[in-house]
Amino acid sequence: MAEMIALSRLTKRFGPLTAVDGIDMKVSRGEVLGFLGPNGAGKSTTMKMVTGFLAPTSGTAMVDGMDVTVDPVKAKQRIGYLPEGAPCYGDMTPRSFLNFIADVRMLSGKERDKAIDETIERVEIAGVLDQPIETLSKGFKRRVGLAQAILHNPPVLILDEPTDGLDPNQKHQVRTLIQEMASDKAVVISTHILEEVEAVCSRAVVIARGKILADGTPEDLLKRSPLHNAVHVRVAAAAASAVAGDLKTLAVVGEVTQGESREGYCEFSVTSKTGAPIAPDVAALLKDKGHPVSDLKTEKGALDAVFRDITRGPAKKPAEAQNA
Repeated sequence: MAEMIALSRLTKRFGPLTAVDGIDMKVSRGEVLGFLGPNGAGKSTTMKMVTGFLAPTSGTAMVDGMDVTVDPVKAKQRIGYLPEGAPCYGDMTPRSFLNFIADVRMLSGKERDKAIDETIERVEIAGVLDQPIETLSKGFKRRVGLAQAILHNPPVLILDEPTDGLDPNQKHQVRTLIQEMASDKAVVISTHILEEVEAVCSRAVVIARGKILADGTPEDLLKRSPLHNAVHVRVAAAAASAVAGDLKTLAVVGEVTQGESREGYCEFSVTSKTGAPIAPDVAALLKDKGHPVSDLKTEKGALDAVFRDITRGPAKKPAEAQNA
């Protein structure tokens, strides 16, 4: 895959504050990268340097082989950028705004008309084309912002919170659009919505305090969850004590947590000692011991828990918290 974004020791300081601290990162054509981090982590600052809105203090940002600081015009021609908040000219209509962007991008003739018409259809803003942008809902403003980013069909898309303010149907539409465009583009999405990473991203980078702390596929990150490949099992409450004891004898089992008994049943959460699948072992044990099972399912883990562990460190257990 062609390398479309290459960051090398990229750094940005604001006086004594180091917002981005020597980031190295590459994004290839065909990748959808989820760029994750808490507020103030350095995500937006990094994006602004990649798109040429901020000059780095040191290091380099390359876009499709062009150094953003050395050849900013050619680099920006290759980028579609949706900034945080999707700023637009409020007194313009979406129609006049897209025509203005077409002028900026030097589109002309049939190519221009086709680009505008296809973009309007893609982001579904035909119904508000002649309303002042300042009168539009947050969701429609967001879609107009996305429209200007994709109008010139750039090979690199930098999208800061692309589904912010959209309803569930609109989010689905935008995610589908990103997936459709991703085959021949490098797409970077900054988001706080972790379900978005699982829905559209092929890779995720977690940043905090200006440094990259994790880089891998969403599946790789999920493997870092304590609940990855954990098993939830539901048995008759009368057998709960025996089931708990039997589960603890399994060498592949980490922790066995018993829930409350309800309506004659009791649920257990059984974690994997190594993160490897344990459902077959658990099911075989319960069958051998003669414990009827009403439900058994495997947990994939939770990205939000992994995100917290990576950016803040693992949560302390009560005893550890008291001794800290």
